Amino acid sequence: MDTNITIIGAGVVGLAIAAKLSETFPDVFVLEKHDNFGQETSSRNSEVIHSGIYYPADSLKASLCVEGNRMLYDYCIKKDVNHKKCGKLVVATDQPEEEILLKVFKQSKINGVLDGLLLTKDQALKLEPNIFCTAAIFYPSTGIVDSHGLMKRLESDAVINQATFAYNAEVVGIEKLEMGYLISVKEASGTYSFTANTVINAAGLASDEIAGLSGTFEPSYKLYFWKGSYFGVGNRKNKLIEHLVYPVPHENTTGLGVHATLDLNHGMKLGPDATFLENKKIDYTVPKTRQADFYQAARKFLPFLEEGDIHPDQAGIRPKLQKPGDPTSDFIIKDEHAKGMPGFINLIGIESPGLTSCLSIAKMVSRFSIFAK
Repeated sequence: MDTNITIIGAGVVGLAIAAKLSETFPDVFVLEKHDNFGQETSSRNSEVIHSGIYYPADSLKASLCVEGNRMLYDYCIKKDVNHKKCGKLVVATDQPEEEILLKVFKQSKINGVLDGLLLTKDQALKLEPNIFCTAAIFYPSTGIVDSHGLMKRLESDAVINQATFAYNAEVVGIEKLEMGYLISVKEASGTYSFTANTVINAAGLASDEIAGLSGTFEPSYKLYFWKGSYFGVGNRKNKLIEHLVYPVPHENTTGLGVHATLDLNHGMKLGPDATFLENKKIDYTVPKTRQADFYQAARKFLPFLEEGDIHPDQAGIRPKLQKPGDPTSDFIIKDEHAKGMPGFINLIGIESPGLTSCLSIAKMVSRFSIFAK
């Protein structure tokens, strides 16, 4: 075989898997169709280290997020990746929302997030005197991370372990051989093919297409694109909060509502919203026409905001396994040996909390039986 393990996709999850597997296995090869790592979902998000509070009990999202939260903080400290454990408030603004807040608190306990503190209005305002709420939960374990710095460190770890990266390399064919797989790749100079014992599909927005190329696709693997836009906060209003501030979540968590996040330079963003892209067309523009909607949503709990304080910032695409009206979906992380494809591993629908969970996902993949040989 030309390579031992080939990973398709150099987002944060593909990078984490490369770093983990290259600790033990030789000849790890990473293919990425863009000219650098993390050019899609991994670099277009809130950069939040989630605690794992919202997700259904016993889901991969819940378990991997809770474990990944601890692993990521440890990694950032060990590897000197810039981060901050700033904490997060989930706020209710009326009595019906207080009932939802209690459900969030109970779910977080079920998921193993044990640091949540129920706060009265007065207690919440001691933490954040410039917000409005009637009650809140404070989660100290939520934080923020330099996602680019994290990905650069993971790439460096993999390279130190002798992993090889090929950028501007798009996978256009996957064929099952008697032993291993033949992978065809298109780059600027043409198309070439090579063989691999094991293939890991961590292709993010294109992961269902890669599953299709391999013959492992099934209807439950179909991705639906949801665009999330962000508006930045200016006029020094970013100085008026010290923690992340979230409203109570939407039903089925297609999004967590327009919330206020901080970055490591204390910039503030509002978002993301959740817009279903029926045609799956990639579009990262942030229309100014959405400004009034963002302002109205955020002003419920950030009363100091005026509409002129916010401006279009960035957008990202979530690769979800649910369309409008569907129940909350979970990650798909599966060795496809039952389909006659031993050593082909699909990771599909890796959206939030994928950044938080990247190291725990890599750990899970490394424990598949194919790597115990």
